[in-house]
Amino acid sequence: KGLAGQFFENVFGLTFAFRWTGAALAAAIMAFPLLVRPIRLSLESVDSGLEEAARTLGASRLKVFLTVTLPLVLPGVISGTVLGFAKALGEFGATITFVASIPGETQTLSLAIYALMQTPDGDAAAHVLIGISVAIGLAAVIFAEWIARQVQWDSKDVRP
Repeated sequence: KGLAGQFFENVFGLTFAFRWTGAALAAAIMAFPLLVRPIRLSLESVDSGLEEAARTLGASRLKVFLTVTLPLVLPGVISGTVLGFAKALGEFGATITFVASIPGETQTLSLAIYALMQTPDGDAAAHVLIGISVAIGLAAVIFAEWIARQVQWDSKDVRP
C-alpha cells in the first residue's frame, strides 16, 4: 500500500502484494542484471562503422537499428534472455520475502521444492519438481543455442 503500489493499483489495476504479479515482478527485478549485461556487451561490440555506412547509404536510424544493429546484437539478447529466465526460474529469496509462498497464487517452482523438502515424505515429489526444473533449464539452453545458430547462418547468407 505504499506510494508505488497505490499508483500501479489505481492506474493499471495491478496488485503486487501476495499475488502472482508480485512474484513475477520480484523474479524480473532479480533477473534484470543478468539480462542487461550480455545485451550491453553485445551493443558495445557492434562496429559503429557498419552503422555509419548504412546511414551514409540513406537508411534512417530506425532502419539501421533494425537491419544492422539488432541482427548483430541478437546473440547477446538471446544469451541475456536465457540467463534472466534461468535466474527467474530459480528465484527464491525475493519471492518469499515480498509475496510469500501461497500455493496456487505466488508459489514458484523453487518455493514448491522448498515446501516439499520441509514436509515428511515430500522428497519424492521434490525430486520430480527438480527434474522438471532441470528439463526446463536444459530446454531453454538448447532453444537459445538453436536460435543463435539460426541467426549466425542467416547472417552468413546476407549478400551486400
